[in-house]
Amino acid sequence: MSAVADITSLEAQARRWRDDFPLLEQKVHGHDLAYLDSAATTQKPESVISVLGKYYREENANIHRGVYALSQKATHAYEQSRKKVADFIGAKSFKEVVFVRGTTEAINLVAQSFGRVFLKEGDEILVSAMEHHSNIVPWQLVTEQTGAVLRVIPMTENGDLDQDAYAKLLSAKTKLVALCHVSNAIGTVNPIKDMIAQAHAFDVPVLIDGAQGVPHTKIDVQDLDCDFYAFSGHKMYGPTGVGVLYAKEEYLERMSPYQGGGDMILSVTFEKTTYNEIPYKFEAGTPNISGVIGLGAAIDYVSQIGMDRIASYEASLMGLAVEKLRDVDGLRFIGEPKQRAGALSFILEGIHPHDLGTILDMEGVAIRTGHHCAQPVMTFFAIPASARASFGLYNNEADIDALVSGLAKAKEVFKR
Repeated sequence: MSAVADITSLEAQARRWRDDFPLLEQKVHGHDLAYLDSAATTQKPESVISVLGKYYREENANIHRGVYALSQKATHAYEQSRKKVADFIGAKSFKEVVFVRGTTEAINLVAQSFGRVFLKEGDEILVSAMEHHSNIVPWQLVTEQTGAVLRVIPMTENGDLDQDAYAKLLSAKTKLVALCHVSNAIGTVNPIKDMIAQAHAFDVPVLIDGAQGVPHTKIDVQDLDCDFYAFSGHKMYGPTGVGVLYAKEEYLERMSPYQGGGDMILSVTFEKTTYNEIPYKFEAGTPNISGVIGLGAAIDYVSQIGMDRIASYEASLMGLAVEKLRDVDGLRFIGEPKQRAGALSFILEGIHPHDLGTILDMEGVAIRTGHHCAQPVMTFFAIPASARASFGLYNNEADIDALVSGLAKAKEVFKR
């Protein structure tokens, strides 16, 4: 069955989901908005927007410290979100859920707190060739601080990680593996469960950048057996400025906090500070309270739909997009991985991606152009930039048709 036929039965339910997102009702330059930049940030359903408004209208207070009713109410809502996150990703306990500003801060937290305790000169950190800068730069900083060495898992021409090379890189020197679940630049879905098992055979912990994984597939951290899993709220229909670091309790207990201040302490004197219990010892200062509560609402939203349904629909949508874009003359996909989710990168012959993005915007189509914070990927494919269309549960066939039509318009413009 073709992707076009397969998606027909799913369009009606997707149309109902789309109605939940008020921003998508607008027109851009006189055209219906086709928002195809969900890998950068997703739009927010009315239920999340309403919860944020309700918090500031009815519940706004600082948490954990106040004995008065409003503070207790805010604290309860905040901590309920922590439990929702733990259940959503299959954590053993809410103690394994640390709230941060986003994936980037989560990775930096592990880089600093894990790195200071467990890394020394000559140790090796493995990262993959397709990582976002946020899963490269923090480890470079750690190597400068500790004398550890960064090693790179290479990528094949089709955009998959070289599994044979990965197996050869693992050794007694390896002290951490850090890799993405799904590539933000080309949409490759990595076989992380197998790669985690291989690393654990050497007693090597694994951090997964799940920023592009959580929105598109059901996550069970216990089944994956990952040691760390990081993701952002704003890429899964929640607010900006909030994210999650999942970490196994055994590591959180042994790691030192890398930020100090209020709420991460039990007692402070000028001679000694005693840290709070986990996860609070990693949450210094007043957190993004409304963001955490909004993240809980986003989890409620996608859970009500069902991550399996979302994954099924988006897989059909991706298949349809590939099928239709493959018929566009002069279009070349960047990477043809075995399994792809969320994002699809391409170039159109004779048109710079930035020019392409500008023309598409005039047609009401929003895509991302540039290096996607993954410059090593662009270098590997010998291109300065690419165009990237990325999908959410609110996208449909009309969005893909608008993209194809916009590409035809761009070719007309450049023929002139």
